[in-house]
Amino acid sequence: MMISNPVLRGFNPDASIMRVEDDYYMATSTFEWYPGVLIHHSRDLVHWRPLVRPLDRLDQVDLRGVPSSGGIWAPSLSYDGGLYYLCYTNVVARKGVYKDLHNYVVTAPSIEGPWSEPVYLNSSGFDHFLFHDTDGRKWLFNMQWDFRQHKNRFAGIILQEYLPAEERLGGPVKVATKGTSLGVTEGPMVYKKDGWYYLLVAEGGTGANHAATLLRSRTVDGMYEADPSGPVLTSVGAPDHPLQKAGHGSLVETQAGEWYMAHICSRPLPDGSGLSPLGRETAIQKVVWTGDGWLRLASEGQLPRLEVPAPDLPAHPFPPEPEKDDFTAGQLGIHWCTLRVPPEEAWLTLKERPGYLRLYGRESLHSWNRQSLVARRIQSFRCEVETCVEFEPEAFTQMAGLVLYYDETDYFYLRISHDEELGKHLTLVSSDRGVYTESEERAAIGGWQRCFLKAVIHDETVRFFYSQDGTGWQPIGSALYTGVLADEYAKKLSFTGAFAGVCVQDLRGTSLPADFDYFSYREQV
Repeated sequence: MMISNPVLRGFNPDASIMRVEDDYYMATSTFEWYPGVLIHHSRDLVHWRPLVRPLDRLDQVDLRGVPSSGGIWAPSLSYDGGLYYLCYTNVVARKGVYKDLHNYVVTAPSIEGPWSEPVYLNSSGFDHFLFHDTDGRKWLFNMQWDFRQHKNRFAGIILQEYLPAEERLGGPVKVATKGTSLGVTEGPMVYKKDGWYYLLVAEGGTGANHAATLLRSRTVDGMYEADPSGPVLTSVGAPDHPLQKAGHGSLVETQAGEWYMAHICSRPLPDGSGLSPLGRETAIQKVVWTGDGWLRLASEGQLPRLEVPAPDLPAHPFPPEPEKDDFTAGQLGIHWCTLRVPPEEAWLTLKERPGYLRLYGRESLHSWNRQSLVARRIQSFRCEVETCVEFEPEAFTQMAGLVLYYDETDYFYLRISHDEELGKHLTLVSSDRGVYTESEERAAIGGWQRCFLKAVIHDETVRFFYSQDGTGWQPIGSALYTGVLADEYAKKLSFTGAFAGVCVQDLRGTSLPADFDYFSYREQV
C-alpha cells in the first residue's frame, strides 16, 4: 500500500500530526474561514477524512474584522494525560511592521470535543507548540516577532513553561534557537528521542524557498544545534518538481516504530506560472533516523515524493464524499465554511425552507465583517461546481449567485441582480487585484423562478454557464484565468486557497433572502 500525495488536497496548510493509540490526527490552518481549524483523521496514513472543526463558537474565536490571510494560523495538536490540547493563533493585523496576534490553547477529553473555552497564552509571535515532557512539565515554543528597525523580524524560537493548574505561562522566556542561515525560522515542533530533544522548524518562508530543518539539544531549553547536512526536506532548486513549497514539517511515530513527516506542499498550474489556486496542501513522507541521530527522507535526498510506502497497517478507507449536497441535513456538512462569522440562524438557515439553504443578504464581497457566503475548498485543477437558486431582487444593490473566491480582491461571481434596463438578469463579475469588472454580456431572466448556475474549471481556465431547467446550458462571459485565485498571484503574500460557493448581498440593508436548492462539486480526471 502506498501513500499518494498530497493526502489533504486543496487549501490545508501547516499540518500538525499526532497519533493516539491507533488513530492519527492532523490539524490544519483555516485563517479567516469559519469554523476555525480543521482536524482530519486516519487509521493507516493513506486514507483521511475531515473529522471536526474545534473552534466553532464565538467565545473561542472571533474573526470579525480580521484581514484576509489573517485569523487562525498554524494550529498544533498534542495529547497528554487523557486530554487533547490545541494551540492556535488569531492574527488580527498582519500587514506592515507589526503583527497583532493573540495565542490560546483549548482542551478536550475527546478529539471530537467538547472543546473548552480558550486559555490565553501570549502575543509575542505565532506558530505555537505545547511540548509535554516526560517529567510532567509542559513547555510552550513559538517563533518571536521583532518589529524593530535593523532587526531580524523572525527573531528565533522562544520557550516558556506552561503551568496547567494555573492556566498561564510562568518562569523566564528563553531563546531555543535563532535558526539557520536559511532564515524565516518558524513552525516549531518538539520531540524527545534517545536522550535528545529535537526541534523541527520551518525555514526559508512559506513560498518557493520553504524547507524543514531539524535541530537538537540535550536539554529542553537548548541551545539547539542544527543538522550540519542542512534541511531534511525542501523543493528548492527543483522548479519542475510536482510538489513545490515543501516545508513546515511535523513528525509522527507509528505503532511499529516507523516515522513519517507531514508537510506543506503546493501543486502549480500546468501553464508554467508557478501559481496554484489550490493553495498549500499537505503531503506525508517516510523518514528514517541515522546512526548518529539525525533525520533523513527514506527516499533519500531532500525532495518530497508523490508516492511513499505506507506503514504496515490494515487499510482503513472511508466512504467517499457525496458529490451533491441537497441541504436536507439539519446543519451544514463539514466541508462547508463561512467567512469570519459562524453560520447563525439570523442569516443562514436550513430550517426555514426544508431542502434548501436560505441565505439572507448582508454585506458585500469586500467586507471583513458580515458576509453571507458559504463555500468549500476547491481540491482539483479540473472540476465542476453547480447550484440552483431562487432569488427575486428589486434593485441593483441586491445580488445572489455562484462564486469562486480567493479574497476580497480576487474572485469570480456569476450573480443574479436587477437593474432599470433588463430587470432581473445574470451578469458575470470579476475582481482582479481589486479591479472590478462586469462582463458586457448580460442575460435577461425575468420570469424565471429558478436559475441553474455552473462553473467548469479546467487547469488554468474557468468558464461559467447558466440554465433555466438544468439541462440546456448557455455560456456567459469569456474564459477567465484561474491563476487569479492563487495565493501568490501578482506577487501578493497570502496564505489560503480558492473556494467555490454561494452568496447573497443586500446593500440596501433589507436582508433579502435567496434559496439554494443544492450544490454539487464534481472532480474530473
